[in-house]
Amino acid sequence: MKVIAAYLLAVLGGNTCPSADDLKDILGCVGAEVEDDRIQLLLSEVKGKDITELIAAGREKLASVPSGGGVAVSAAAPGAGAAAAPAAAETKKEEKVEEKEESDDDMGFSLFD
Repeated sequence: MKVIAAYLLAVLGGNTCPSADDLKDILGCVGAEVEDDRIQLLLSEVKGKDITELIAAGREKLASVPSGGGVAVSAAAPGAGAAAAPAAAETKKEEKVEEKEESDDDMGFSLFD
């Protein structure tokens, strides 16, 4: 990801065809480790292609990926009001469990270190 980010930064900066040295300079400025094989792989994949077309193609691919977040909604019959209350209590418990936030320390790196 950092190599892709460096490539996009170079393109946004006006360099329409960044070289491996350009990407190494960008990554070196932030103290990131440079992996030559990943840089060469990226440059070989984007060689001769327009970045806006690549982004558009990527968006089309992502549109077919399920994004989750879908919640099953069931309509309760008027006489089933008592059964709906325990279900509502269960969803509140699940929401409390999901509120727990993971810290960045668990990932082993930081974007700004």
